[in-house]
Amino acid sequence: MKQVLKGGTVVTGSGSFREDVLIHGEKVVAVGSPEEIERLTDRDTGVVDVEGCLLFPGFIDAHTHFDLHVAGTVTADDFATGTKAAVRGGTTTIVDFGTQYTGESLADGLRNWHEKADGKCSCDYGFHMSISDWNPSVSRELDDMMEEGITSFKLYMTYDTQVDDKTIFEILRRLKEVGGITGVHCENSGMIAALQAEAKAAGKMGVESHPATRPAAAEAEAIDRLLRLAEVVDIPVIVVHLTCKEGYDVIMEARKRGQKVYAETCPQYLLMDDSLYSLPGMEAAKYVCAPPLRKKEDSQCLWNALADGTIQTVSTDHCSFTTEQKALGKDDFTRIPGGMPGVETRGTLLYTYGVDGGRITQEKMCQLLSENPAKLYGMYPVKGAIAPGSDADIVVLRPGVDDVVTAGNQVQNVDYAPFEGTRLTARIESVFLRGSQVVKDHQVVVEKAGKFVKRGKYNL
Repeated sequence: MKQVLKGGTVVTGSGSFREDVLIHGEKVVAVGSPEEIERLTDRDTGVVDVEGCLLFPGFIDAHTHFDLHVAGTVTADDFATGTKAAVRGGTTTIVDFGTQYTGESLADGLRNWHEKADGKCSCDYGFHMSISDWNPSVSRELDDMMEEGITSFKLYMTYDTQVDDKTIFEILRRLKEVGGITGVHCENSGMIAALQAEAKAAGKMGVESHPATRPAAAEAEAIDRLLRLAEVVDIPVIVVHLTCKEGYDVIMEARKRGQKVYAETCPQYLLMDDSLYSLPGMEAAKYVCAPPLRKKEDSQCLWNALADGTIQTVSTDHCSFTTEQKALGKDDFTRIPGGMPGVETRGTLLYTYGVDGGRITQEKMCQLLSENPAKLYGMYPVKGAIAPGSDADIVVLRPGVDDVVTAGNQVQNVDYAPFEGTRLTARIESVFLRGSQVVKDHQVVVEKAGKFVKRGKYNL
């Protein structure tokens, strides 16, 4: 069946155009003036009125953690609830972090994540593969991963899944051979461990010790170390969830040396600061994530970098826990499960405080949420574009709406909203996933229609 999205403004990374969009089945077949599109329709063509709305390519969130066993518990959102929240917020594709645990092969990790996700997702989905147990057999498996459409990988420089510098170097060498790319969680594990031990010895067990023991210097040092390793290998890398000016400056120095470095940040680092860790009791625990929230001047640096293109993507690092789960660390800040929900509000927050706030253009928002992640993670132009031949993944965003974030009006499986009470000036009215209207009047009307995306190599 054909259908036309009529009367809206199509947003691309290079401009916005008052055009209609013709969909046939799962694909966009034409984008053009009302007269041009009318010539391609027939009496059976359906019409969806999107007058006054902006049409973005489906948003891509390349940093989610659904159904993840971590910190002695399991994230509150699995793939069913997490992707339902994601698609309501305009995200039509997520790339979650599959994990290879110690003793497992990469094939084991991939199989486990397919079992978690297949048949449960309300948006399309792919996987990065986190590597934590490196050996010659795992090295050989990278060819198989690339064939399976797992073309990006994750390395941790902290946590139980961390890998040392020698291993990072060897993995980068191998990824260069196969054409893969890695995103890296950059924090100096030894510095953090020492600071945590000092805090505990002094009896400082509260939430306020979380940011104090994970300073910006720990992030910046690890970024520099990663980029020096990548410099010798001569391979691009991705710094995920960048939080601070110190880390940003390290990235810019590497670029001056001629390195290709991609950077991602998240809404929490743009719109929150470390004063939240001073909230009373366990209220502050809601905002515990790693790296932690930083200073307002760090947020300003990140906004400037989004505007000038030196940060390429905004993902969420959605890693949700209930207040009961957060309370696991009431007597020890190191036991607080780290992470926050974010997939449901990313698009409207970025529009409200980025576009409406005068910090970025709507075209830049399209680049950050759609075009750039599609290119970086091997999905463009099937994803990340509203163009003939692309998947008909389309976000219908209505600007000029007076709305507010509340926990009572969310579908993600969490009993609080980090941005509770935050004003919004836009609403995701409709979402189309491969031509099917899965969100209507801001409510999910079709669930579990997502398909696995077999991705190609990065091309940004």
